[in-house]
Amino acid sequence: MSERSATSPVRIAVAALGLSMAGFIGITMKEGYTDKAVIPTKGDVPTLGFGSTVHEDGRRVQLGDTTTPVRALRTAQAHIARDEATFRDSLAGAFLTQGEYDLYLDFTYQYGIGNWRQSGMRRNVLAGNYTAACDALLGYRFAAGYDCSTTINGQPNKRCWGVWARQQERHAKCLAEQVAQ
Repeated sequence: MSERSATSPVRIAVAALGLSMAGFIGITMKEGYTDKAVIPTKGDVPTLGFGSTVHEDGRRVQLGDTTTPVRALRTAQAHIARDEATFRDSLAGAFLTQGEYDLYLDFTYQYGIGNWRQSGMRRNVLAGNYTAACDALLGYRFAAGYDCSTTINGQPNKRCWGVWARQQERHAKCLAEQVAQ
């Protein structure tokens, strides 16, 4: 039996992981809160509460819908729980650190489970190529066909710069997970 390197990350079978409280708080903080349904970026679908696109019962959010902070937390938790089961099933036999699990589930909450299933992140995790999986995060920089990493006269664009900034943050966190904590 070989010794694990002092710098190797501790990976656990995905089947044994769940979203951490830090991961849940991170998602809700990044999404921000709104008590009225809004379209967060041009071309996006309506979101409510902490970025939820669906209500607890699965109905799509519609403009004009309202919520309270407590209901919004319940809705976010229900939405994440539905996605989390499918997310976990999509990684049968794979291993992740808790940080990787949380950040990829955060990605799934923002971009949807369908995008996760077809992503290079998922393919690379299943192949054990963890750094390549991190790098694949940077491919998701578009909103309604617009490249959110685009600058205008050297300044961040106002249309959807937050989408790109969030991906860069996830990428940096992911790379940090490649070294023991």
